Amino acid sequence: MLRLEIFNPKEFVEKQIEEIRQVIGKSKALIAVSGGVDSSTCAVLTHRAIGDNLICVILDDAFMRINEPEKVAEILSKPPLNFPVKIERVQERFLGSLKGLKDAEEKRKAFRATFYEVLSEIAKREGCEYLVQGTILADVIETKSGIKTQHNVLKQIGISTHEMYGFKVVEPLVSLLKWQVREIARYLKIPPEISERQPFPGPGLSVRVVGEIKIDKLMALKKATAIVEESLAVYKPSQYFAAIMDNKFRPNPNIKGIKRIIAESLGVDLEKILVKIFVDKATGIKDDTRKYGNVIAVKCVGDQGICICPLSGLIEMQKSIIDAYPSIARVLYLVSETGEKRPYSIIIRAVTTEDFLTAHVAEIPWECLSDCAKKILDVCKEVSAVYYDITPKPPATIEME
Repeated sequence: MLRLEIFNPKEFVEKQIEEIRQVIGKSKALIAVSGGVDSSTCAVLTHRAIGDNLICVILDDAFMRINEPEKVAEILSKPPLNFPVKIERVQERFLGSLKGLKDAEEKRKAFRATFYEVLSEIAKREGCEYLVQGTILADVIETKSGIKTQHNVLKQIGISTHEMYGFKVVEPLVSLLKWQVREIARYLKIPPEISERQPFPGPGLSVRVVGEIKIDKLMALKKATAIVEESLAVYKPSQYFAAIMDNKFRPNPNIKGIKRIIAESLGVDLEKILVKIFVDKATGIKDDTRKYGNVIAVKCVGDQGICICPLSGLIEMQKSIIDAYPSIARVLYLVSETGEKRPYSIIIRAVTTEDFLTAHVAEIPWECLSDCAKKILDVCKEVSAVYYDITPKPPATIEME
């Protein structure tokens, strides 16, 4: 997206602070912050508007990064922001509500239901008439278009929060794209560890656990997440993370055709190619709507081990495969494996984007991906293989779910 429009953070901040004051008045408001730029920017704006009438909480829902609730609370409560944050320990409740669910949309909706039930209870306890949240324009577009259910989009799809939960919703950033939110955060002097922080889904790592959520699977993902974020940070993709899938694969009559496309695209002999199709499906996009599609894992072996192919070639290969077989939503390329039988695979996802409505696969050097994969396989004993997701948006969503 070309940034031809003129955006003035100072004018926006002044206008929103006044609007928040007019809407909330002398009432109390609740906000749940995750440490992401959207919710944190909303919290700072609202705190400037209504001061101590804002109650700020972090929901420790089991799906944040390792020690993340405590780290976020420390950043927000110290200078220059200086507003108190309380951590609400609700891990068991969220894990229970998502137990046994495999479908990405079912998990998002179950998370949303529990999220607002918990906030409703906190709002009643604290005497809050309003809930402030950092919904942005992309959230609304993706939910209303049917790509995926963003947990924080309610009134735009006809849900009355006042009737269901007892509070009214205030969304100061709902007209903005992510880059505009970042400009406001910088203007408000929000620390870079928040203002420049990469996006993190509202339902947290529950989104990136593809298929059923199990405790060992979730903990492996948390460890892999820390490694991926540390390893890829220097290349500054717009978004980069780890996802995890069960090592369960299904037979498919199209395997031979897929292998022929790979051989032609990469110039690799057919006998050097291995293709697997996961049992669990992942979310993709077709005709601007959500679709669930197969996830295929590609391995190409050369004389020196796994073939190292230019990203442009892998992207072209991916496009040829999905064009020929539209039931496929994502193509993964093997980076490293143990050769042992273990229950899970980790997927590294890294993209560049301006507006998060479309995205390109980030050009991460193979050496970085390989080193990252080796660390994951060493630390995560439940993981047998690490792949790089070579699918842009569309046909895939940015999140791997």
